[in-house]
Amino acid sequence: MSMAEAGRTFSEVKDAILSAHKESTVEDKIGFYNNWAENYEQDVAILDYRAPSLAAECLSAAFQADRGKALVLDVACGTGLVSTLLQKKGFQNFAGVDGSEKMLQLAKSKGLFQDLKQWILGSAPLPVPAESYDAVVIVGALGVGHVPLSVVKELWQAAKPGGYVCMTTRGNTSNKEFKAQLECLLKEMEREGLWVCVSVTEVEDWEKAVSADETGYIPGSVYLYRKSTQ
Repeated sequence: MSMAEAGRTFSEVKDAILSAHKESTVEDKIGFYNNWAENYEQDVAILDYRAPSLAAECLSAAFQADRGKALVLDVACGTGLVSTLLQKKGFQNFAGVDGSEKMLQLAKSKGLFQDLKQWILGSAPLPVPAESYDAVVIVGALGVGHVPLSVVKELWQAAKPGGYVCMTTRGNTSNKEFKAQLECLLKEMEREGLWVCVSVTEVEDWEKAVSADETGYIPGSVYLYRKSTQ
């Protein structure tokens, strides 16, 4: 079914996302994503949501090792948008973690993932082995009201020494404080010698704005770090 046949309009997508922001409990948010799963991919296309492609491009440009053997952990994987794009760039081995059962069902149907786990990020440490992944990605989840900053250290722990961690966040007004705190943490971890910054990509046209006080597109950022080998 095409987007036109589905009849979803930008206004409907906007209302859906704004309703998600109003959900206060973790259970309510998971419920929202379960309900959104069937429309998720067409809706983010309507939003011109560029984070998955930008993150995949950023990681791919820096990754020099054998992609066929590399293990990729897709955190907050949703329906598997990021891993789908990475597969097109030569990566073949994917594990995914997400809080939404319905999202994971759609991800599983793509046949991309060797392992999928349902997990509420921040509730307890990630249920994955430490120092096991050549690349760890989290796209779209690091933001105010979603995934806590404590998860960043868990992403670092999951990566192999010398492995990459790719993260994104929005730069719109409501997320500016979270973004500043995230960048402070990333730099603090760099000062501690835990990883080195490979690149920070600031993008003006991240996705179409949905809140009442914003128009056009909102900005966003892609952060790529490489875990220290010592």
